[in-house]
Amino acid sequence: MPEKKTIKRARKLKREGKSPSTQAGEFVREEIHHVREGKHGARSPEQAIAIGLSKARRAGVRLPPPKKGKSTAAVRRSAVSALRKGRSRQEPSAARSRATLRALRDEKRGTASASSLSRHARSAAHKRGPRDLSDAAKKAARTRARH
Repeated sequence: MPEKKTIKRARKLKREGKSPSTQAGEFVREEIHHVREGKHGARSPEQAIAIGLSKARRAGVRLPPPKKGKSTAAVRRSAVSALRKGRSRQEPSAARSRATLRALRDEKRGTASASSLSRHARSAAHKRGPRDLSDAAKKAARTRARH
């Protein structure tokens, strides 16, 4: 369950008209913070980010699942499931939450360090091709025109 202040910050961003990925960033920030403070660990920076995105979807952020070429079918299924959970107001299962936390407690804490996240950001940037960069530039131009 995300912290109340995280949900509050995400809602504020939504009111300001920010994109779903910006809203989801608050949940990812919370997750990184949890790993750093030792609440639990993560196997990799990607896992910590994925947990944050899933929390965002379950909290009602309309973050679409990744596109077909960008991820595996299992990841897309999981994202669709989290989105569905976010639309229904069903309480999370206590047993499942406990089991997840217990499994994550065994993982290492260094995955949320500045150097690990920096390495992840660099490798993610290298994977982006000219098409991705062009799309990002077009989106930036659109949002500039809107404001």
